[in-house]
Amino acid sequence: MTDSSPRTYAFFEGEFVPLGDAKVSVMTHAFNYGTGVFEGIRSYWNDEHKESYVFRLREHFVRFLKNTAMVFIDVPYGVDELVEMTVNLLRMEGFPSDMYIRPLAYKSSEQIGVSMEGVADGFTLFAVPYGKYIETDRPLSLCVSSWRRSSDNAIPSRAKVTGNYINTALAKNEAVRNGYNEAIVLNEHGYVCEGSAENIFLVRNGALITPSIADGILEGITRDTIIRLAREELGIPTHERQVARTEVYYADEVFLTGTGAEVGPVGNVDGRTIGGGQIGPITAALQDLYFDVVKGRKPAYSDWLTPVGLTRRSETAAPVA
Repeated sequence: MTDSSPRTYAFFEGEFVPLGDAKVSVMTHAFNYGTGVFEGIRSYWNDEHKESYVFRLREHFVRFLKNTAMVFIDVPYGVDELVEMTVNLLRMEGFPSDMYIRPLAYKSSEQIGVSMEGVADGFTLFAVPYGKYIETDRPLSLCVSSWRRSSDNAIPSRAKVTGNYINTALAKNEAVRNGYNEAIVLNEHGYVCEGSAENIFLVRNGALITPSIADGILEGITRDTIIRLAREELGIPTHERQVARTEVYYADEVFLTGTGAEVGPVGNVDGRTIGGGQIGPITAALQDLYFDVVKGRKPAYSDWLTPVGLTRRSETAAPVA
């Protein structure tokens, strides 16, 4: 009897293999020194259309290649090849569900020594079914972390460098251990930077406020999406500037954004109630808009979506040369 159930795969060392076969040595440079760059990408299943849509796939890979170049990791594929590879992978797996897609470029030589000169580069891509990273249907409880965000002059904050995510892990872990859902991280100058792995927005007097790129934040694609939807659909401006910690306590609404987090409402920060502890009206409107866009229910933004075409699923796909 043939097993027709969906399976997980990875593109690894130039070919598609079962996910369990995509393995690296304990001596791999990236494993020992954090010398890798990744992206987080989502696809969303629309049951009415019987289709999966990958959200802003090209923009993610444009950022990915800029980031790998920044830290001297070579990826032997262009944006178009990476897009095709991702669609092939999702068709092979064939899951009628939301998916999380992770491309990862890394220093792959098996050697001891921190220098990256002369160290070989590797690339892998995998995708797995994925639900919520944080709750989005109820207000979150946040704390300001005791851990500061790494300086952009120490580890480039706009590049998703694997080694930098110990900073994220410490902040998130501290928050969870202390009974909160998430953390707010300040930058080296004491201004609000972002969540542990999300961008942050405040609502005050009908406008959005968010830390600027110069404050050491990740240039979030979901962040950009929300700024554009607020302006184009709701007529709400966004002010990108430095944000003081105490401004968060004064905010009418606070929410987090990110590929994993999507649009996460905040009801409490450091024990202080935000907006009556409920999901605010602007946050709720942006949540609804965001999910309509990513699920393919807003034709005006169809250029942000890459349809997978699961009806064209095949059990095998040729490696991208």
